[in-house]
Amino acid sequence: MDKIHAMQLFVRVAELESFSRAAETLGLPRGSVSRQIQALEATLGARLLHRTTRRVQLTQDGMVYYERARDLLANLDELDSLFLHDPASVSGRLRVDMPVAVAKNLVIPRLPAFLQHYPGIEVELSSSDRLVDVVREGFDCVVRVGQLKESGLVARPLGKLTMVNCASPDYLARFGYPQTLEDLATHALVHYAVNLGTRPQGFEVWSDNETRWVKTGGVLTVNSTETYHAACVAGLGIIQVPRVGVKAALRSGTLVEILPQYRGAPMPVSLIYPHRRNLSRRVHLFMEWLSGVMKSYVD
Repeated sequence: MDKIHAMQLFVRVAELESFSRAAETLGLPRGSVSRQIQALEATLGARLLHRTTRRVQLTQDGMVYYERARDLLANLDELDSLFLHDPASVSGRLRVDMPVAVAKNLVIPRLPAFLQHYPGIEVELSSSDRLVDVVREGFDCVVRVGQLKESGLVARPLGKLTMVNCASPDYLARFGYPQTLEDLATHALVHYAVNLGTRPQGFEVWSDNETRWVKTGGVLTVNSTETYHAACVAGLGIIQVPRVGVKAALRSGTLVEILPQYRGAPMPVSLIYPHRRNLSRRVHLFMEWLSGVMKSYVD
């Protein structure tokens, strides 16, 4: 038994609380992962995991072993690459998550250059409006846009995105240009809600470091940023979005900025990752590159 490999498998199973999910993220058969951890437990003479049909949990011995194993593996990973400066020497899989607009508009266009520079790195890129569970789903880092909730994870601020108000030329031709906040009473807003069924607050205005909400009309609520943008283009109402996501549409005239004096609060952008004493070299390099990409597009 390769004890280091078995230790790596154990850490992944412990973090994801599932043999199946761990095997999937590592590209291994589930049975192989289970057998190697059983062999590790036999070698240690201790039970590390409670196994049930629904989930896997650490035992008391498993908790102690997990903390020590995680630090040891991080140190080994760092030690292996201590004297390697050739980009080709960096290898392994990265699992990252970010909003669809960030992936589409900022990261994907620049990712070929990163992967050409580090040909040994393989990237699994998740992008959706869903807030993933960084630890349980095995992500190395994620980009979050908006206010953060307390999570116990490390958060690196990358800046803030300027918000703009947009409508389509067709919508403005039919309903006119709103000039004041009072005008919004006769206009429609495309509402956005992460969880459908929640009550949208209305049009957001940021002034004097305070946010207030203005009630508007609008009969459409969506839970996807892509649909939110498409609804505005289709003339279904006004949207409030980060400027970087609609630059091309504003430039081409597909969308028009309105009420520039009444913008929403700038949206903070953060890079989130699990707390580890030493990040692997590939994760560190990717996060530094990603930070540079993001910081060139935030205020």
